[in-house]
Amino acid sequence: MDVMLTQLFNGMSLGSIMLLIALGLAITFGLMNVINMAHGELIMIGAYMTYLTQLFFSHYAPESMHGFYFLIAIPIAFLVSALIGLLLEHFLIRHLYGRPLDSLLATWGISLILQQIARSIFGAPNVAVTAPDWLNGGLTLMGNVTFPYKRLFIIFLVVACIVGLYFYLYRTSAGRRMQAVTLNRGMASCLGISTRKVDAYAFALGSGLAGIAGCALTLIGPIGPSIGSYYIVDAFMVVVLGGVGKLAGTVAGGFLIGLLGTFLEYSTTATLAKVIVFALIIAFLQWKPSGLVNMRTRALD
Repeated sequence: MDVMLTQLFNGMSLGSIMLLIALGLAITFGLMNVINMAHGELIMIGAYMTYLTQLFFSHYAPESMHGFYFLIAIPIAFLVSALIGLLLEHFLIRHLYGRPLDSLLATWGISLILQQIARSIFGAPNVAVTAPDWLNGGLTLMGNVTFPYKRLFIIFLVVACIVGLYFYLYRTSAGRRMQAVTLNRGMASCLGISTRKVDAYAFALGSGLAGIAGCALTLIGPIGPSIGSYYIVDAFMVVVLGGVGKLAGTVAGGFLIGLLGTFLEYSTTATLAKVIVFALIIAFLQWKPSGLVNMRTRALD
């Protein structure tokens, strides 16, 4: 029972991390059909914003405030990543709509540029972010099962992001406009919705969520200029498995891959588990190409 609970928690933790990374990509890829290969570098930007916030607090803030730097770093990472995403959409992405291959190559070039900028500013070696004291330790259950506070905080952060995104999409006028553009871009434009603004705000929102994911990744290990490239394939895998454009599918895909990978890794090895997960996803997509949740549209193809 102890082993089962531990593996279940590890799977939920891994799934929550993958889901947080894929949430922003689900918005940009699902709404605009833009293959953004620079999504990983937006994660990197969020991670480095957390590192800079820690440095600022350690040098200029009172010692009693040092433990709160991580809570301040989350909105900072979101805003900075969202701003960079907005600039990227304004100067590059909006000129490549309907050209998926061009957008893939262009954003891949942007990712290399951002990585080199990070190396020039912060250096090539990885840097560590020290977690606040209140995130050290863990919650012990049944004597032998311990749930680390860092992982619990990441799960809580993912739940908060999902709830916030749900209310934005289904309870605000901006979110409903975004859904209208997703369902039928032409009709939404005829009804007076500025699809260009919706695309820009959607890309900024997805980029901001990537920044939050980078902030959460600092609790797991050191960060470096290439941290985003480690997760970009997993992010696309979650989005495609869940169903492009569906928030519920992305949530299901993230947790399914996390649980499946954790239990397979326990019985095999980490490398073999990843190979098996990829093979199972490929086989599933052969049977159901639309993913776990179908995307309904009102467009006539």
